[in-house]
Amino acid sequence: MTDTQFGPDGWTPARLGSLEGRTYLITGANSGTGFQASRIFLAKGAQVVMLNRNEEKSAAAIATLKQEFGADAPVSFIRMDLSDLASVRAAAGQVRDSISKIDALICNAAIAQVPTRQLTKDGFESQLGTNHYGHFLLCGELFETIEKSAGRIVVVASLGYKMGLRTIQFEDMNWGRNYKANPAYSQSKLAQMMFAYELQDRIAAADRNVTVHVCHPGSSATSLIETSGGLLTRLIFGLMAKSPLVQSAEKGAYPEIMCATEERLKQRALYGPTGRMEWVGPVGEGTLESFAHDKSVMKKLWDRSERETGYHWNI
Repeated sequence: MTDTQFGPDGWTPARLGSLEGRTYLITGANSGTGFQASRIFLAKGAQVVMLNRNEEKSAAAIATLKQEFGADAPVSFIRMDLSDLASVRAAAGQVRDSISKIDALICNAAIAQVPTRQLTKDGFESQLGTNHYGHFLLCGELFETIEKSAGRIVVVASLGYKMGLRTIQFEDMNWGRNYKANPAYSQSKLAQMMFAYELQDRIAAADRNVTVHVCHPGSSATSLIETSGGLLTRLIFGLMAKSPLVQSAEKGAYPEIMCATEERLKQRALYGPTGRMEWVGPVGEGTLESFAHDKSVMKKLWDRSERETGYHWNI
């Protein structure tokens, strides 16, 4: 699918004006696309708050950014482990206590291709628990702060949503039977998208002042597979990374920055690269499969997510 909304080169940060006075929260911002998004926001004068699990890596990332943008660069870090709902609640509390406005919350962090079934502290399959339930809770906890700024929620999905069952396996969401890394990952990313599209509907029905967009980074050279994938998966992606089918982490950050800043984007859409296989190329509106916004599944997933996280959205 070719999107001509932003011209032949697609969306790039050249479209951005000054972002002074804006505040962006990014999960998983100490490496990969989250780190590159932080760099671009800071270059445009915005404040960045990183929500990361690893304190050491976060301190190193902030030191690198301050070296580039100066000791007073407005970048900070709040520790948060998406796989632990208590940690998410605590981090959200810190955000509310210290930050008065959120122009966009970018749900960027993820784990992928976990080779053997693992459960989170709360008893969820690790990819579903981290990628979906953690962000579901975080967005709910921060929704009113985001709304005060007429802000946005950006959900960073993956083309992997098409590579599994193409629905939610409600009878065995935690993969107690027949666990396979890729279908479990695929379900977690599909769940994130369904959450976003259902949230769009609920916001519209309640006339609330938050915008939600969904994007994906394409095939980008990040540490995602290296961090959580098995040996074979890491070897395959390592070879692919040397091919034209993989782009830089910086380019992989463009869709989430666009969704956090650009006006007149569609709601029911998936933004990302529009070139070969939609893995690389100019950034714009890509292909969105209809099963990703199956209304009956979205509603059932929302109810299940509220029950599992113990968080009831006021919307």
